[in-house]
Amino acid sequence: VQLQASGGGLVQAGGSLRLSCAASGSIFSIYHMGWYRQAPGKQREAVAIITGGGSTNYADSVKGRFTISRDNGENTVFLQMNSLKPEDTAVYYCNADLDYKEYDAEMTLTLTRLSDLWGQGTLVTVSS
Repeated sequence: VQLQASGGGLVQAGGSLRLSCAASGSIFSIYHMGWYRQAPGKQREAVAIITGGGSTNYADSVKGRFTISRDNGENTVFLQMNSLKPEDTAVYYCNADLDYKEYDAEMTLTLTRLSDLWGQGTLVTVSS
């Protein structure tokens, strides 16, 4: 089970980017998914979270500019980032809380919770 993030890049201030993060493997159910970021010399911070039911929360610094969404059928979470600012420059990481499934030799289904699964980061650079 893994998360694969993509969509980062270099953009001018005021521009837009869309990040994607797909969960792959024997996924049974995904609870919340989220995006975090870490700027150089700073701690990782939460950017946006979306629950399984679609409720969202945003960091104050991105409210009104970023939108998180998810495609449950594709086990994918997106982050649409508009009106980007130089201070949005960071490595962006996706995170998920999920159950994955396994079958034993008797074909009995077992669910295992991964409550803090991280994807690799994708770099977003906003130039002034």
